[in-house]
Amino acid sequence: MIGPSIEIKGTVTGDEDLVIQGKVEGSIDLGAHEVTVGESGKVNADITARTVRIDGEVSGDIRGNEKVVISKSGNVRGNITAPRMTLEDGAIFKGAIDMDPGEPAAKVSLASKGTADNKSTTPELDLKSG
Repeated sequence: MIGPSIEIKGTVTGDEDLVIQGKVEGSIDLGAHEVTVGESGKVNADITARTVRIDGEVSGDIRGNEKVVISKSGNVRGNITAPRMTLEDGAIFKGAIDMDPGEPAAKVSLASKGTADNKSTTPELDLKSG
């Protein structure tokens, strides 16, 4: 846990879950674990983790290998990449969300070419429920 009076500048890595109540600048990489930014947490960093929960403030890109949750008290300015995403009522978010990187782009490019039988140029989207 990074307490409310702690400030860290640099790269945070490790092999366990992390709760941030203080300030972090730089990058956070806990790919196989959970990162929680508490209500008093202020993060100016890119975050990579299995699960990311934001209750405080984050300025930076977020990559959740399983899911990302922005609670009603959360404030995020940055792009999010995750297969599952929850944005609670009241949450503040400015950025883009990519819920299935790579796969839809390939399907869109194939579908938009069209054929002699199918001249549609409307991309097909494959939405999967998580």
